[in-house]
Amino acid sequence: MDTLCIRGGRVLRPSLAVEAADVLVDRETGDVLEVAPDLSGAATLDASGGLVIPGLVNAHTHASMTLLRGYADDEPLETWLREEIWPVEAALTPEDIRVGAELAVLEMIRSGTTAFADMYFEIDQLVSVVEESGTRALVGHGAIAAGKDDEEARADVETSVEMAARFDGAAGGRVSTAVMPHSLTTVTEDLLALAADRAADEGVPVHYHANETVDEVDPIVEERGERPLKYAHDLGMCGSEDFLAHGVHLDDAEIDLLAETGTGVVHCPASNMKLASGIAPVQRLLDAGVAVGLGTDGAASNNDLDLFDEMRDAAMVGKLGADDASAVAAPDVVRMATRGGAEILGVDSGRIEAGANADLAVLDLDAPHLTPAHDLVSHLVYAARGSDVRHTVCDGRVLMRDREVRTMDERAVIDRARAQARDLLARAEG
Repeated sequence: MDTLCIRGGRVLRPSLAVEAADVLVDRETGDVLEVAPDLSGAATLDASGGLVIPGLVNAHTHASMTLLRGYADDEPLETWLREEIWPVEAALTPEDIRVGAELAVLEMIRSGTTAFADMYFEIDQLVSVVEESGTRALVGHGAIAAGKDDEEARADVETSVEMAARFDGAAGGRVSTAVMPHSLTTVTEDLLALAADRAADEGVPVHYHANETVDEVDPIVEERGERPLKYAHDLGMCGSEDFLAHGVHLDDAEIDLLAETGTGVVHCPASNMKLASGIAPVQRLLDAGVAVGLGTDGAASNNDLDLFDEMRDAAMVGKLGADDASAVAAPDVVRMATRGGAEILGVDSGRIEAGANADLAVLDLDAPHLTPAHDLVSHLVYAARGSDVRHTVCDGRVLMRDREVRTMDERAVIDRARAQARDLLARAEG
């Protein structure tokens, strides 16, 4: 058996207890074999002085938007999308999307994220990057009807379905898929229903933006006399495997609906704050038993893909939104960034125990901002940074050892991204 032993550190267990232990991994199956002291394997990864945590799960992003990082800041969502982002996206090429995805995946590996959900275009480019980098992803083509005629809009939804069918199970099973209509207000009712029906036929979930701003709520209420998630439920988009992004403006009935149906919500606090979308009712969602994950959204509205930043933001803004310093506590946020996101994506990650996917990260603890270590769960949320990650492992494969990414040429990725971003903007603006 080809094994890897992560030795000499402390391990964050599923209960969130921290204990001194080693982690033995089967590199052939990509699973954790055992968690116990004094283990050994054919190969060793040194975790001395560190904390072994589940690989983080970025449950909602748009990876290739790294090329637009910092391009159009300090604008509200509708203006930002329609006047800045969508015109540039109209100039995107498959090569743009591949290079942007490489940069995003590199950033996520370096900051301990091993799995992510991505809604964008040219899905074959992203899948290729996932396969080569060794990461894990749920992917989908984002279908938008806004600005298209009926035939073009229907074709876009059909593309989302086709991509979901084509790539589900790719990269040796590390890629899963969803049908992804962009939102309840940018896709028409008949096409939302089509997307939900076709996703059910393919046996894949539906993922979409919902209740992100009041502009995504008020038109549905005014036109239909019902809340957005009741509308989505009626269309078949609130199943136990389906999940939505943002959920900022939810009322009690919608929260109850999410809990009853098992529909997941991905909280994106940095994007919500930056675009002034509002403060999601995360503590109310948790209290109701709703499945909650954590996402960065795209780098154009964040502006990074570091889930440690996102954990801190989630805890801080959650307390402010609930007017309660005990709300959205550190243990809940860690679960959102690990097991919560993994369960929403339908992957057997987010926990370190025998039988789970060997998706792990090792944090160095020997830094001034992590000293003293009274409570390491608290540190993960309030003090740790992506730059503290020493090793990253996905599916039993070492993606980064001693801060050197082994599955990507970091310098080449950065250089390509700089050049490609300049070229994209020249094309879009010229």
